[in-house]
Formats: sequence, C-alpha cells, structure tokens
Amino acid sequence: MTHSESAVQTPVAAAGSAESETAYGAITLARHGEPALSRKCMITSDQYRDWWGRYEIGGLRAGQTPPQALLSTAEGAGAIYASTRPRAQETARAVAPGRDVLVDALFIEAPLPPPHFPAWIKLSPRYWGVISRIWWHAFNHHEGQETRAEAEVRADQAARVLIARASEGHDVLVLAHGYFNHMVGQRLKAHGWRLAHNQGFKYWSQRRFVKR
Repeated sequence: MTHSESAVQTPVAAAGSAESETAYGAITLARHGEPALSRKCMITSDQYRDWWGRYEIGGLRAGQTPPQALLSTAEGAGAIYASTRPRAQETARAVAPGRDVLVDALFIEAPLPPPHFPAWIKLSPRYWGVISRIWWHAFNHHEGQETRAEAEVRADQAARVLIARASEGHDVLVLAHGYFNHMVGQRLKAHGWRLAHNQGFKYWSQRRFVKR
C-alpha cells in the first residue's frame, strides 16, 4: 500500500466552463467489514471509552467474504482509498487484493468520547456509540479530541480530494467508516454530487455518488 499526499495539497477540479466539460468518474463511499471486537457486552460509559480504544486498533472478524457488488466496484475503480485504521486496511486487502491502495488518515472515523454517566448505567457498545455521537454532534462533547466543526472541515477536505481524483475520469472507491463517510457524502452533495446508489451504513455497504 502507498500513502497519499497531503489532502490540502491536492488540487480541486477547475470551476466554470472547464468543470462542465470534465467527464467525472463516480465516487463510492464504502464501510469496512465487521470488526472482530464483540459488541455483545454490557459496560459503563468509562468502560466504553476503553472499548472504543480497542476497537480503533482492532481488525476484522475472521471468515468474512466481501459482497460481490463491492468486489465489482473495486475492480472498476481507478483509485482506491482506505483510512489508516486496521479494520479499513483489512477491508481493502479483502476487497482489492494486490491493488495499490492510498492509505490516508484523512478518512478515519470521527471520535466517539462518551459522556460521563453513573457507573450503575450499563449499556451495550452499540447504544453507547449512539449516545456518544449525539453528545459529540449536538453538545460539542469532545474531551480534547476532534470537534464536530473540525471534523466537518476534514470531511470537506476529503470530498475535495475525491472530486479531484474523480475529475481524472476514473471511478474512486473509499473504504472507511460509517459516520465519517456520511459526513463526506454531505460535502459531496454540497459540491454538486448526487447519491445514485445507497446501501445504507451496514458493514460492507456502499453509497455511490455521481456528478450532477
């Protein structure tokens, strides 16, 4: 795998008449496969903080097979990106074995620091994730990590990187994370792209954007 250049140094397709003449490839945002770390446990908010730390450095559950639709998307992509997280890179190796993949921290998941709830409240990691995302998104709870505003800037940078690559006429595939992929998708829409195919945000799912 090769590392991509800095996002802020990547040019964006020219505006105006030149942009209207560009034959853009499609941009597909795909979520990684199912992680190995189990969500079948009941934990406190502080324990969820530790759980998320292990999730971030963990890989995929063994024995998975990528869906044929995603394999076909990877086969037709002129450029494939993955975040630096192991679960994204293992997904890239499963979906596009032997291909060069641009590994870039620009595409990592937005942080999920949980609020401090009493220790007698125990929930599954799935529900702590929802609560943590609400606190991060609505109440700016970040504990010194990336804020929502900072993540929105990063998502726009990511969208511009992908648009620049798609402006070369090749399809682009991103293998990354559910919520940040959603944020990038919102920025693609703001830049004049539309969602042409939507499998939601489950593991191995993909959402395909085309230039309007």
